[in-house]
Amino acid sequence: QVKLVESGGGLVQTGESLKLSCAASGRDLRVSDTAWYRQAPGKEREFVARINGVTGYKYYADSAKGRFILSNDGAKDTLYLQMNNLKPEDTAVYYCYRFTEGLQGPGTQVTVSS
Repeated sequence: QVKLVESGGGLVQTGESLKLSCAASGRDLRVSDTAWYRQAPGKEREFVARINGVTGYKYYADSAKGRFILSNDGAKDTLYLQMNNLKPEDTAVYYCYRFTEGLQGPGTQVTVSS
């Protein structure tokens, strides 16, 4: 059974950075597209970024372009989201999602103070 765990969230000030991690574990872990989503209180879940598991191609939401960077460590089955120049509107719970299994992690809270 595949398991996803996010980490790296926290409380930062406007303009600071955070690096989120999404670690996948389980037997027979297959290649998969993986994405980051976020959900702020009272708002719908929002797409942030996605990586193609085969090609490595990366897609970013307009709100993330130029500030957020996806990277992955295949040896550790971990996907990272480097978030720079954070803004209060980035405050949300960030989730990673594996498309092959249709699996989402429990999320990690990011709070950006003004």
